Amino acid sequence: MIAIDEVTAREVLDSRANPTIEVEVLLADGARGRALVPSGASTGAGEAVELRDGDTHRFLGRGVLKAVDNVRRLIAPAIIGMPVADQEKVDAALVALDGSPDKANLGANAILGVSMAVARAAARSRGRPLYEILGSGVPPVLPVPMLNIVNGGKHAEDSTDFQEFMVIPAGFDSFGAALRAGVEVYHALKALLRERGLSTGVGDEGGFTPSLPSNRDAVELVLEAIQLAGYAPGKQCFIGLDVAATELLADDGRYSLAREQKRLSARELAGLYEQWVRDYPLISIEDGMAEEDWDGWQAMTANLGATTQLVGDDLYTTNT
Repeated sequence: MIAIDEVTAREVLDSRANPTIEVEVLLADGARGRALVPSGASTGAGEAVELRDGDTHRFLGRGVLKAVDNVRRLIAPAIIGMPVADQEKVDAALVALDGSPDKANLGANAILGVSMAVARAAARSRGRPLYEILGSGVPPVLPVPMLNIVNGGKHAEDSTDFQEFMVIPAGFDSFGAALRAGVEVYHALKALLRERGLSTGVGDEGGFTPSLPSNRDAVELVLEAIQLAGYAPGKQCFIGLDVAATELLADDGRYSLAREQKRLSARELAGLYEQWVRDYPLISIEDGMAEEDWDGWQAMTANLGATTQLVGDDLYTTNT
């Protein structure tokens, strides 16, 4: 039962050049685990609180020195000496120490950073890869990759209303073949954009950010890129969306598609998705409705739930 010997944290930068917290855990046997906790561009109202400093003289108020201090001053004394192999016990201690329903006291970034660093240290101590520790002996199966190849919404400026357009190479027997197909579609898309005089600049998550008249145009481009790369749409490669619809909800309860100068009700937006599922090999829609739009989620699920993967980031992962 190897014990946690030391816990420290520091402020580092993520891939968007925003501050985030890095936690390092040292064990009695010398093993170390490190974890960073970067955040996304769009967040749900029900998410656990990411503690930021609010000091506008540092990193535009986005610094995380408070979270770093909470790890060093409050969390470290509470878990030093605990057995690193008992992840559930460590996590329970972190939740109890915070004591709030949304991790606002210590910061979800501080708590999560410590939890992940503990898991990594445990894996290092046992000389095993992290996936084996987390998998509890279950043979690993790599999932189908979903590659975000067109960025819009909060991930890019002057692009689409919808946040992500993905290629999903689901028609292959191995992860390697699927990843290769996705990469080749990505480069085919870049060639298409160049050919049409559209921007090949990239957004926050590496997808291209062409200025397009409509969201449907982005779907058409992904479809063409699949074909240009030599793959069969609907058999080898499919399309996925992350709409981030919460960001589109207007004060009147309708969804604002600024690129198309339209405002749609929840049922009209669900109807748009239904039409796209009929027209394209669209098999996954994430955050298709705003996180509190219960009627919209019910309508979308009733009409598409049997045929389409509905992913609820803002809804399912943060709202019990």
